[in-house]
Amino acid sequence: MDFRLTDDQRVLRAGVRELLEGRFPRERLRAVVDAGPPVVDRALWRELGGAGFFALRLAEADGGVGLGLPEAVLVFEEAGRALLPGPLVATHLAAGVVAGAAEGRAVVTALDAAGQAASGSAGPLVEHLASADAVLVIGDEGDGGGEGGGGGEGGGGIGVRSAAGLARSARPVRSVDPATPLHRLDRGGGPGRGERWSATGPTGRRSAARLRREAVLLTAALQLGSAARTVEMAVRHAQERSQFGRAIGAFQAVQHLCAGMLVRAETARSVVYAAAVTEDASEVAAAKLLADEAAVRNARDCLQIHGGMGFTWEADVHLHLKRAWVRAEQWQTAAEAEEGLAAGLLAGL
Repeated sequence: MDFRLTDDQRVLRAGVRELLEGRFPRERLRAVVDAGPPVVDRALWRELGGAGFFALRLAEADGGVGLGLPEAVLVFEEAGRALLPGPLVATHLAAGVVAGAAEGRAVVTALDAAGQAASGSAGPLVEHLASADAVLVIGDEGDGGGEGGGGGEGGGGIGVRSAAGLARSARPVRSVDPATPLHRLDRGGGPGRGERWSATGPTGRRSAARLRREAVLLTAALQLGSAARTVEMAVRHAQERSQFGRAIGAFQAVQHLCAGMLVRAETARSVVYAAAVTEDASEVAAAKLLADEAAVRNARDCLQIHGGMGFTWEADVHLHLKRAWVRAEQWQTAAEAEEGLAAGLLAGL
C-alpha cells in the first residue's frame, strides 16, 4: 500500500501553508500574545471559513469541500505549525450543525463533558468561551436529549449550547498559554432557563465516541505541526548561532538534540497519518500519545538549543511549549491514551 501523499494532497498542504504565512505571520502571532486577554480574530476566522478550513469534510451538496479525514489532518498540521489560535477543532466538527460555523461566521468551542469527568471535584475546562457563539457538547453515549441535557434527538451524547448560557456557570482560570484563554465549568452546570440544548445535522447523527475520536486525531495533527516547526527553528538557530568561532550545529551534543527532535516528529507523523486512514481507536490513541510527546519534548529541546535567549518573552519557542502543554490535556491525556492502548491489546489476546 502506498502511503505517500497524492499530488492533490501536496497542493492542499502547500496552499494552506501559503495562506497562513500570509494571513497569520509571526507579527500577528506576537500581537495576539502581547495584546492581553486574547479574543478570536473574527476577520481571520471568516477568511479561514472562506478558504474551506471548517467545511473541508462537509459534503459538496451541503456547501462543503467534500474531502476526508486524511486531508483534514494535513490542514490541521499546518495550523499547528503556525500556532494558529482559536477553537479550530470544535468549529471544524460543528460545520453543518451550527449555523455559520462552516463559513467562519460563527465561532464554536467544545465541552468534552465525558472526557473530563475524571477531573475530580474540578469542573471541565472550555477554551475561548468568551469569544464563542456556541458550544459543542460531547458527553456519554447514554446521555439523554432535550432541555434536561445530553445529546438531543438521536445524538448519542452530542449537543449544542449557547456560549452565553454556558458562561453563566463558568469562571475564567489562568492559562499557561497566553493565546488560549480557559474557563472552568462549575459542576452541575446544566442548561439555563429557556435554553435549548440539542443536536441536529450530520454531527448530531454521529456517535459521541466517533466525534471525540476525530477531535483527538485533529488535536494530534496540531501537535505534529508544532513539533515539526520546532525542528525547523532548532536547526536554523544551530546554523546561525556561533560559539567559539563556529556554528553551534557543529557540536555533537547539539546535533544529537536536533536528530532526536526529527525522529520524534517523523515517528509521530507516520502514526498520525496512518490513524487518519484507518480511524482505528487504538491507532488514534497512539497518534495522540506520540504527537503530544513530540510537541512537548521538541519544544523543550528547541529551547535548550536556543540557550538563555530561549527563555525570554521575545523568543517564540516558549509559545510552542505552552501550547503543547495545553493540547496535551485536551480530549485525551497521556494516561487515557495508554489505558486505551492497553485495553485494545488485551482485547486482541
